This record gives sequence, C-alpha cells and structure tokens, in this order.
Amino acid sequence: MTSQPKVFTDATAALFDLEDGISLMSGGFGLCGIPENSIHEIVRQGIRDIHAISNNIGNSGRGLALLLKQQQISRATCSYVGGNPDLERQMLAGDVDTTLVPQGTFSERIRAAGMGIRAFYTPAGAGTLVAQGKEVREFDRPCILEYPLSADFAIIKAEKGDNYGNLWFKETARNFSPLMAMAGRTTVVEVEQLVELGDIPAEDVHLPGVFVQRIYQGRDYENVIEIPVYQ
Repeated sequence: MTSQPKVFTDATAALFDLEDGISLMSGGFGLCGIPENSIHEIVRQGIRDIHAISNNIGNSGRGLALLLKQQQISRATCSYVGGNPDLERQMLAGDVDTTLVPQGTFSERIRAAGMGIRAFYTPAGAGTLVAQGKEVREFDRPCILEYPLSADFAIIKAEKGDNYGNLWFKETARNFSPLMAMAGRTTVVEVEQLVELGDIPAEDVHLPGVFVQRIYQGRDYENVIEIPVYQ
C-alpha cells in the first residue's frame, strides 16, 4: 500500500502547527468557496494576532467573520468591507489594522507571489490614497509600484481533490483559491470529494498538486448562498 503523505484525516490534523501571529490567506468571494472546516478549526484553536488576507474577511457574520467575532484577527488585507459589519466596526475602532487593495491589484499581488514576480506597475489607484508612499512611474499613464503578497498559510476549498493534491473547483467557487494556493508557504486544502490519483482527468485539473502540501475531506458544509436584503 502506497503512502499518502499529503492526506490528513480532518482539519484538526491538517492545521496542527498554527500559532499566534501567522499570516493567513483564505479563499472565497463573499461566502462562495470558503474553507468552512478550516475556519471553524482556527476558531476552535483560538490563535491570535492573525494577519488575514482575503477578499472581504467573511460576510454576514460567517466565514472569516467568525474569527473577527473572537478578536483573533489583528490585521487584514482585503478589497471589500461591505456586508461585513464586524470588520467595519473593528476597523473604525482601530482594533484591526486594515489595508484596502483594489481587487485587481489584490489578485495580481497574490499571483505575483506564486509566480516569483518581484514587483509590478499598475495604474489602479494612481492619484488616490492607494498611491501614498509608493513609487509612481509614468508609462502611458501614471502607474504605482506594487509588491507580491504571500502568507505563511493558505486555506482553500475545492470540490474535488486527489491524494496528490490535484484540484477541481466548481464554477465561481474557484475565485481566488488557486492563486492563494500558489502564494501560500503551506497550503491546506479541504475538499468535498477526496478521490484517487487519476480520477480527475489531466485536462480538468484546475490546480496541480505541486502547490498543495496538505489535503483532507471536509464535512457538514453549509454552502450558504448570499441573498441581499433591501430595505
């Protein structure tokens, strides 16, 4: 029987070495494609002083907002606060040091980290508060210099994964997750279906297993659908 060094039994086993002060990328757009099991495990462990890197750090009191409710996050890098009153309140109170990044720049900074790109210029944010303290260079228009964004850990969710870590995502649940998997120094993946190597056809692999260090099959997913409520 061949060993499966990447396969773990559950979130507790896969997240055994977290500690206070880590930087943490978490896939998801709103509540779509979030790693629910890993987030609940981090809440259970109660680690503090987390630098959370995610599109909106949870939403509607769910996802990473569970960590905000327990005051486990001290720093946030994200591109959107709307729909997250927990982050808004803590940001305005000065409890969470929040850096807002234009969404295209956010994803490109993560991609750059995974691809080994040391820096890049972008017109996004030029002439605004985003450009303060950054190098500005003139091309066809003013552009600001941005640097890669990586993390100690990346937690993501996929629909399917094999025991080597090759992943297949369902539709828009892919969002930022493949980029974060490439940018995380340790990438922990939870999947709805853990399959054997070869069960995902090569042409259907959305992320190669070389970027995945740990994988486990999740359970009890809520898969919440966000429905806006208009007053």
